[in-house]
Order: sequence, then structure tokens, then C-alpha cells
Amino acid sequence: MSEIVNAIKQICEEKNLSYEAVIATIESALAAAYRKDYGEKNQNIKVEFNPETSETKVYDLKTVVEDLPEQPEVEEGAEPAPSTLTEEEEAELHRFNPKTEIQISEAKVLNKKIKVGDEIKTDLPSYVEYGRMAAQTAKQVIIQRLREAERDMVLSEFKDKEKEVITGVVQRREGRVVLVDLGRSTGIILPEDQIKNERYSTGNRIKVYVREVNSTARGPEILLSRTSEEILRKIFYLEIPEISNGLIEIKALAREAGARSKVAVMATSENIDPIGSCVGQRGARIQTIIREIGGEKIDIIEYSDDIKQFIANALSPAKIESVELNEQDHKATVKVASDQLSLAIGKSGQNVRLAAHLTNWKIDIVGSSETGEVKISSDELEADTETPVEEIIEKAIDNQEEVKEEVKEKKTRKPRKKKEEVGATEIVQEKQEEIAEETI
Repeated sequence: MSEIVNAIKQICEEKNLSYEAVIATIESALAAAYRKDYGEKNQNIKVEFNPETSETKVYDLKTVVEDLPEQPEVEEGAEPAPSTLTEEEEAELHRFNPKTEIQISEAKVLNKKIKVGDEIKTDLPSYVEYGRMAAQTAKQVIIQRLREAERDMVLSEFKDKEKEVITGVVQRREGRVVLVDLGRSTGIILPEDQIKNERYSTGNRIKVYVREVNSTARGPEILLSRTSEEILRKIFYLEIPEISNGLIEIKALAREAGARSKVAVMATSENIDPIGSCVGQRGARIQTIIREIGGEKIDIIEYSDDIKQFIANALSPAKIESVELNEQDHKATVKVASDQLSLAIGKSGQNVRLAAHLTNWKIDIVGSSETGEVKISSDELEADTETPVEEIIEKAIDNQEEVKEEVKEKKTRKPRKKKEEVGATEIVQEKQEEIAEETI
């Protein structure tokens, strides 16, 4: 085995590149060096390199194209006549590249059997030595092409992993951005993709969701996420065999990253307990998942095709008295006992918000309080609020009292005549009295 072949294989191992990619890089470098020292105008120089013998073949490669439309000759000193070509013919004329293409009429002189689309290889003399500038050019081409090949390999590898969950090591922080070592490349977690209050310490191994992979001038840009709902779904698939085997199905998922999630599961077989399988013996499975996502609380909900039952399950751990559906507005009115009101709403309205997201229904919670009945809508509760549930209930009561007062005012208020109307009536009465006196 020649030294060149050994060197090529070493580069392939270090850069994780294919053997063919490195050979193509060397051929491009040799073509650039040849062009620098011996090339002529309109030559499309290509080189074939044999690493075993170190021999090279140099040739000029041209693709056969249709003949260009002829233009009338212009006499010296005369103004050129207006072009008789159509727009398509003009465009074809400008597209012709004499460096890489040859017209069919010229190609027929070389080979009568040639057709449009064929390639013609014209052998060029090979040289053993190149000048210093040509060698420098070849070196630069090799470095650049190897970098490009490495970038393409990394981009292709991580493009296949897009929308998947992978494991990385926290490398460092740059401002608010977290850099994660993924082995052959580095991914970034933007501020909006980070879990609130989660610490990313250097050297920590974390699971990340590959949100997007882009090609940039500086190489592949790998955007990672810790807040995506999909990362939770993928971790369930990885940690719970019954889900990956298809015995349990995740029907819906709702998440407020760093705080709480709800996962609706359903067994595809009657002999399997979907909730028990996800929780695991003494909570071992669910605790592993919770650790992977930074201590976030997870509620496992049993899915039901009966939407009323599904909504009731989604609002757990609160106990529900009744559920009424409004199909037209896609809204559910849920009644709960007074001692279950705070539990149904949840901390900062989180429980009802997640339940609405999980079931894809708007939910109104109706319950009793010390001051009377109260109604709270899920679509009125903003995410990530720090408002205590007691304040949410008090605010809802105050709003309802204001509405009641307004309705009461409208009912008791008597319609009053406008001043203009009253004045006109008095004038009409006076006129009628005057006419009556004259008649008498």
C-alpha cells in the first residue's frame, strides 16, 4: 500500500470522511494547480488521480450543446443591425459557456457519431512538477474542500436527526445562549428554548430535542430545545418499553416547560394498565423522566373517547361533579364542589390551562365560594403567571359582581325624554290651546 493511500485513509479516519470525497478533493487541487501553470483560456480542466500508482490523467471536458443561432455579419464602421433573435434565442446565446460547452457542429468535426448531451474528453499533456504558486493554490484547494466535505457530512448526519432527541454535554454559556457538545459538532440552545430556572452546568449530560438544522457560511447550525412538547414525547418512547412497542399510545400532550405537564395515554390491549406502566414500580419510570426534564411535574391521564370523561380526567386531581358541552362554541362547562374549586383551577390557573390544551376544548370552571357561585374560563388565564389561585377566584367574583350591578342598573333605569322632545310637545299643546280660544 502506497504512502499516499495511507495518508488518505488517515485523513478519512480523523475527519470521518469517505475515501471518495478525499480523492475528489485531491483531483480538484491537481486541476487547480495545472490550470495555474499550464492551463489555457476556455479549458475545463479535469484530473483523474490513481492513489496506488500516483499517476494522473489530465483532460479538457466539454458538453455538446445545440448550435447557436447565427447573426448577420457587420461591416467595419457600420452600425450593427437590430437583433433578429427571439427572447428565448437571446437567453440561449447568453447561457452558452465556451469553457464547459461545445457546439454540435464543432463536435461533429472531432467525432461524427457525437450527439447533443454527450461529453468530449480531450487529453492534455501531464507534467510531473508544478511551480510554487501552483502548489500553494493546490494546498488551499485541499484545505477548503476538506472543510466543505466535513461540513457536508456533519450537516447530512444531523439533518437525519432533526425532530429527534439526542444526548449532549453542556460545553459553556455565551451570554444567554447555551452551547452543547454533540460529538462531531456543537448545538445551541437559544433563551426561548431553555427551561426557566434550569441550570446548565459545564460537563452535565442532558437530553435535547433537535429542533432545526440549517446550513450557514460558518457551517451547520444545530438549534436545540429543552422546552418542546416533542422532547417529552420522545423521552416517554425511550424510557417506557410499552410505548415504543405500541402497547400504549400517547394520545395527547400538554406542557408548560419547567412547571407541569399532562400526558394522556391509552392502552391498545385490555390486559395493560396504561397509567401504571408509565409510572412504573414505586414510580421508578416516571421519576427517571422527571429527572431528564429538570424536575418538572407530570400528570399521567387516561384517555377516553367520551369527551366528557376525558375532560374530567384531564382536570385531575380535582373531582368533577358534571360536564356540559357546547358543541357550537367548542366549550365545556365543568361544575365542581366548593372544596375542589382551587384544585380544579390549579396554581396560577395552570391545571385548567393544561386541561384545555390537552383536550383541545375551552373549559369554564363553575364552583361555589363563600360569596356565591364563581365562573372561571381557561382562555382568560394567561400562561406563566405568578398570580395565586385565591386572587384568580377573587378577581372572577369581582368581575361577576360588576356585571350583575350593570345589568341591575339597566333594568331599574327609566327611559327619559330628551329636552328637545319635551320642548316640542309643550309648543304643540300651546298652539292647540290658542286655536281653541279663537274658535270660542
